[in-house]
Amino acid sequence: MIRKLATLAMIGGCAAALAQAPANAPTRIRGTLENVDGNMLTIKARNGETMKVKVPDNVTVVGIAKASIADITSGKFIGTTTVGQRDGAMVAEEVHIFPENMRGTGEGHRDWDLRPESKMTNANVADIKNLGDGRVLTVQYKGGEKQVLVTPRTKVVNFEPASRADLKPGAAVFINAAERQPDGTYTAPRVNVGLNGEVPPM
Repeated sequence: MIRKLATLAMIGGCAAALAQAPANAPTRIRGTLENVDGNMLTIKARNGETMKVKVPDNVTVVGIAKASIADITSGKFIGTTTVGQRDGAMVAEEVHIFPENMRGTGEGHRDWDLRPESKMTNANVADIKNLGDGRVLTVQYKGGEKQVLVTPRTKVVNFEPASRADLKPGAAVFINAAERQPDGTYTAPRVNVGLNGEVPPM
């Protein structure tokens, strides 16, 4: 009986470990849309690789539109990629402003892959202070708070409604969670696309 219980415990432990391990870690794709053939997108990634991404019939398409530092106001929910620090604040490479119906998306602070040592923080803007020609944002998320310096060189964009019609050759795209398939292609439920020539900066 003791041996049987030990065996069951070992099997249960192995099953739990397998359940916790990600079977297929998502891939982020940044590049230019080269071709659209039905639900298959051909993307030239920024590293020069050509990638095939299959999207569903009901793919979510979100537009990336130009904005300005003046559009970042207290109470907005934003995402920001930061690299390094200055005067105790993380320096923003870019800020993307979420519409209210996307509040809470990806909330938190984590490592990011836009640049070496970059971080991503999705949080609510609690306070804004002017600092020279920039602004220092106090952003708050569940379990934490950060100071973010937005400078004149920080790229600022809005998330806006878009549709499959915006997925056309020449458009810059960013896919946050593509899954690699056994045949080397990818699948993705959502595509962020630059509007009016914008390049998704995140």
